Amino acid sequence: MSDQPQMIYLSDYKPCDFVVDNVHLNFELQEKTTRVISILHLSRNPQSDRTDAPLVLQGEELDLVRVAMDGKALADDAYQVDATSLTIANVANECVIEIEVTITPHDNTTLMGLFKSRNNYCTQCEPNGFRRITYFFDRPDVMTKFTTTITADKKQYPYLLSNGNLIEQRDLEGGRHWVHWEDPSLKPCYLFALVAGDFDLLEDTMTTMSGRDVKLELFVEKGFGHQGDYALTSLKNAMIWDETRWGREYDLDIYMIVAVSDFNMGAMENKGLNIFNTKYVLAQSETATDMDYKLIETVIGHEYFHNWSGNRVTCRDWFQITLKEGLTVFRDQEFTADMTSRAVSRLDVVSVVRNAQFVEDSGPLAHAIRPDAYIEINNFYTTTVYRKGSEVIRMVQTLITPEVFRKGLDLYFHRYDGQAVTTEEFITSMEEASGQDLTQFRRWYEQSGTPLLTVTSDYDADKKLFSLTVKQSCPATPGQDAKKPFYLPFSVALVGAGKQETRVLVVSQEEQTFTFDAVEKEPLPSLLRDFSAPVKMRYDYSDEALALLVEHDENPFARWNAAQELATRYILALSDDIANGNALKKPILLIDAFSMLLDNEMDDLDYLSRLLQLPSENYLHQQRDSVDVHAISKARNYCYKTLATELHDQWQACYEKYNDPDVAYQYDVTAVAQRSFKNTCLSYLVTSGIEVERQRAFDQFKKANNMTDRLAALAALNHVDCTERTDALTRFYEQWSDDPLVVNKWLTIQAASTVPNTFERVLELMQHEAFDLKNPNNVYALLSTFGANATEFHAENGEGYRLIADQVLYLNKRNPQVAARLLQPLTQWRRYGVPYRDLMREQLERIAVQRSALSTDIYEIVTKSLV
Repeated sequence: MSDQPQMIYLSDYKPCDFVVDNVHLNFELQEKTTRVISILHLSRNPQSDRTDAPLVLQGEELDLVRVAMDGKALADDAYQVDATSLTIANVANECVIEIEVTITPHDNTTLMGLFKSRNNYCTQCEPNGFRRITYFFDRPDVMTKFTTTITADKKQYPYLLSNGNLIEQRDLEGGRHWVHWEDPSLKPCYLFALVAGDFDLLEDTMTTMSGRDVKLELFVEKGFGHQGDYALTSLKNAMIWDETRWGREYDLDIYMIVAVSDFNMGAMENKGLNIFNTKYVLAQSETATDMDYKLIETVIGHEYFHNWSGNRVTCRDWFQITLKEGLTVFRDQEFTADMTSRAVSRLDVVSVVRNAQFVEDSGPLAHAIRPDAYIEINNFYTTTVYRKGSEVIRMVQTLITPEVFRKGLDLYFHRYDGQAVTTEEFITSMEEASGQDLTQFRRWYEQSGTPLLTVTSDYDADKKLFSLTVKQSCPATPGQDAKKPFYLPFSVALVGAGKQETRVLVVSQEEQTFTFDAVEKEPLPSLLRDFSAPVKMRYDYSDEALALLVEHDENPFARWNAAQELATRYILALSDDIANGNALKKPILLIDAFSMLLDNEMDDLDYLSRLLQLPSENYLHQQRDSVDVHAISKARNYCYKTLATELHDQWQACYEKYNDPDVAYQYDVTAVAQRSFKNTCLSYLVTSGIEVERQRAFDQFKKANNMTDRLAALAALNHVDCTERTDALTRFYEQWSDDPLVVNKWLTIQAASTVPNTFERVLELMQHEAFDLKNPNNVYALLSTFGANATEFHAENGEGYRLIADQVLYLNKRNPQVAARLLQPLTQWRRYGVPYRDLMREQLERIAVQRSALSTDIYEIVTKSLV
């Protein structure tokens, strides 16, 4: 690797010099090495202006055996090979290139390309893993038809899978067997997939809206077949929903999902052969929580929806990731909202945007949803590209109406089916369908940062006019000092002035005034309803006004947001008092608001539980220019305990109303809501500090017939240094030590604890039999959770920072993607006060000095963070 990795720019895009008419791949799977023979039928691309360009194919970690052109082996001096490419200087306008390489999947710890998970082969090719399989044009705009043959030992690898339809299979001598797959669809190489192994197989069929029968197959690791039923049901639900909601029908004869334990991502949408992290497939009530079930349905849906938004219409280049991911996240969010509680689903989405994406947008790694430059594309699979990208899609729907948005999406899919395009083609489709000019709206694709809307109001009692003045601004971000005004929908209503009718205002200028007439009395504005744009908002509500909105606002987001803002004000004021040594005052209005909510029990108990949750420490940190971590933590804990003690009888009454350990587990909207509310009450009861409440939680832990209640009880005890917690953790591991996903919950709960010696416990767990640093799920469960544990991660001696930096350096070359995710908390060093910021920077600098040894993933993050 060079000392200075090179920046890649969107402005430098050029079409590929060649077209791949078709490609055949032949895999010979052996225990020590795998032999890959690729046959590429090439012709020069008429869209390229370089008519005499050499043939340059990307390839990494490959042992080249031979190269042939039109059936003749090339001499060594007819081509050049380096660490990243194969170049052939003299190539005819049309030719057939045959390349033979060997690779070692069992040594591939990056989990990119072809690798082994447990004893099974699988692939991950997005964004640039295919170059670790063979030499190819590893870019998304080169779309072709793939055929694949695989040969392997039949006993060890009875299932040999690839994209498309199975054409032929046969047994060979020596206990081996052979299969031939053909994918009739055009696809880029990042959607190629191969799986070989021994699995439990679940099967079903789906009849599409045109009457075709599609075979559904779900492969899971041996012994876990009984945990796959819900994933298969979710797949059928997603297929039906996509037909009903968007008119999108599946096109192949078979749809396969394979779940593996070692996977960097959540899942991958390879055409017809999705590969999943087991976390998003395996579920049964004894081992999976309600949230696990919800995420499985969401992720299964997400990868299926990619069949149209990502596979059939794909990205021209990797700067366009949000074209497929932003749109598909929007689609999976709508699917989840239709399958569960729309109000709760929206709040869950907003929480991720505000707790994660806003942080990213205000830090050294801020980038637009369509970035204009990168060093390592793996670093741009971010909450900005995915989550903010989905909010941009949602804004389009709000601006042009859902009905017109559907017409625009139909036009987009019809016009660009089988093509690799850009975000411009998507926006143009929406303009054509709606007749609206979205020129200014395109700034959402180009500008980074989170806009701030500062809103003021005025009421003219004589004229019965109420006005809202909106000023928009956006702070400077790396490479973008000055921002132009955004174009966005701002949904509002007037509370206390009759019917709460939502009105969508279009904000497009630095300052605008909107007037409402015939307003009989001064109203209380309900602002940014439904979180209509991914912005921050400032309006000078009094505490009493916020309490009124908590009680009377009919919009689920606006009501929740008022509760969050009221709690935030109290907690931040308490943190100031703690820092200054002042006496602490009870949050009276917040206590009254929560008491009212508990007294006036609503239909959606899951939504009620969200209203009763305090803002996260991460969100609270964002409200400060310089974060005093421990003052905020103490203030939040004080507020939590005060609410617990002041409202104890109400928490107890609500808990007892919904706690019945003898009721059989069901996963449906009503049952999920009741468990959510009950367990919120339990958390407050334990936080009260009353000893009998710890026993109550321990009793629930022991008697629970499902993982949701069991884990909620353990979580309630998790921040209390008591024997009940210790006993529960011991019992938990003893019962579930043979289930890797449940063990990850055990690791997570301990890494998230604020009891004394949590850091030491994390060190112990790193040496535990249940932990493997090579397994991404283990790393995320233990170390990423610890990095998000504000109280314990931010120690005055910096030991938490050093621990994370040590693991980043260890994983740097072994698995750069996992190392890059682990590094993220240190990039926020500027937010924190002394001594934390200096200690965090010190660890970044310790990593940076190893510049020549760093992967591009880590190099890019560290250098940008230290600028």
